[in-house]
Amino acid sequence: MKPDRTTIAGVRHETAAVNGTRLHYVTAGDDGTPVLLVHGFPETWWAFRKLIPLLAAHHRVYAVDLRGFGDSDVADENYSSAVAADDLHALIEHLAVGAMHVVGQDVSGGTVFRLAATHPGDVIGLTAIESGIAGFGAEHLADVTHGGVWYIGALASPGVAGLLFERQASAFIGEYLYPLYGVSAAAVGPDDVTEFALTYGRAGGFSGAAGLYRGMLTEGDELRALAQSVPLRMPVTTIGSRGGGFTHAAFRSVATQEPTAVQLDGVGHYVAQEAPAALADVLLETFATTTRQRPR
Repeated sequence: MKPDRTTIAGVRHETAAVNGTRLHYVTAGDDGTPVLLVHGFPETWWAFRKLIPLLAAHHRVYAVDLRGFGDSDVADENYSSAVAADDLHALIEHLAVGAMHVVGQDVSGGTVFRLAATHPGDVIGLTAIESGIAGFGAEHLADVTHGGVWYIGALASPGVAGLLFERQASAFIGEYLYPLYGVSAAAVGPDDVTEFALTYGRAGGFSGAAGLYRGMLTEGDELRALAQSVPLRMPVTTIGSRGGGFTHAAFRSVATQEPTAVQLDGVGHYVAQEAPAALADVLLETFATTTRQRPR
C-alpha cells in the first residue's frame, strides 16, 4: 500500500502478480466462506469501505482493484471484460481459498458473468448489483438519445480518457458523476472523492473503465453466444435500486434458474456506499442460503 493511501481498520492490503498484471486487493475476516467484491465506476475497492466490516464478521472478504483501477496496474488498449474475468480467475487461484461468493456491481456485470460462465468452479453463487451485460441491455446505457449518459462513449473512445478526465479526476468524480446520480455527501464525502481521484488521476487511471466501457459497446454478440453455450447454473441473486429491474432482466437471460430478485427502494445507484447496512443484510442472507444449497 502506498504511504499516502487511505485505509480502514481491520483490512490487510495485498498484491498478486497474476495473468500478466499486478492486482491490488484488501482482505478482512478469518472465518466463513470466502467473498469476492468487485467494484464498478467511478470506484475502487474503497467503494466497499463500509460494507467490508459488516461482512467480515461472518466471512473471509476480499475486495479487488480491477486492472486499470485503484492501485492495480494500468490496462492497455486490449483490456476488456474477458481480460478482467481471466484476471479474477487467476486471482482466485492465487488466493487458494476455494470457490467464492462473487459480488459485482455497475460496469463489472459483464466481467463477473464471464467469470461465472467460463470458470463455474470459482463461484459458489453470483450476486449482481445495479449492473448489466452487453448484449442484454447494457449497451443502451450509452444511448444519449434515450436517456443514456455521454461519458460512456467518451471513455470508450481511444485516448479520450487521458485527455479529458485524468487531470480533472476530482472534479469529474466529485462535482459531476456522484451529483449526477443524486449521491449525498453523507454517503460519498470530500475525503472519499479525494481517495478515488488519487488513482483515477494517475496516468492511465481511467484505462480500466475505458476498456470495460468499450466492451459494453462491442461485446454484445460474444456475450449472447457465451450465455447460450454456457448459461449460469449456480444460484444468482440480483439487487436493484435506482435501476429498478434492469439488473434482473439482464441476469435472468443468462441463467438456467430464475435469479432471486431483491429491490432496495429509496436507495440510489451506488448501493454499497449509500446503503451498506441494508446491502450487508441482503448479502449475508444470500450467502447463507447459497452455502446451504451447495452440493457437498
